[in-house]
Amino acid sequence: MFKRFIIAIVLNGIALYGVTYFVPGITYQGGLTFFLIGGIIMGILNGVLKPILKLLTLPIQILTLGLSLIALNALMFWFFEITLEILLIEGVTMQITGVISYFLAGLVFGIINWLLHLFVK
Repeated sequence: MFKRFIIAIVLNGIALYGVTYFVPGITYQGGLTFFLIGGIIMGILNGVLKPILKLLTLPIQILTLGLSLIALNALMFWFFEITLEILLIEGVTMQITGVISYFLAGLVFGIINWLLHLFVK
């Protein structure tokens, strides 16, 4: 179980790196520490909060044929940004400018994470 947790942190960190590389409007500070802490936070958010939100938005997911999951991933990035602000970890920050950047971040994070999990399994 601990091994799966470490793998999830690393995969989330790699996906975060991809998001910061490919999506314009995202700035971060903290280097490797950002990706390590970001992997932990995204893992917790995706493991605890996202299943609850998926259940609550199930009718919308059915109507949109799953495309609303991109909006849910964008919401996860908003929660991620707020969590980083609340934790006040010195030297580790992230700012996303604009709604489009949130949606692109959600889309890119979902695609990269999906691809990474395909290769790890």
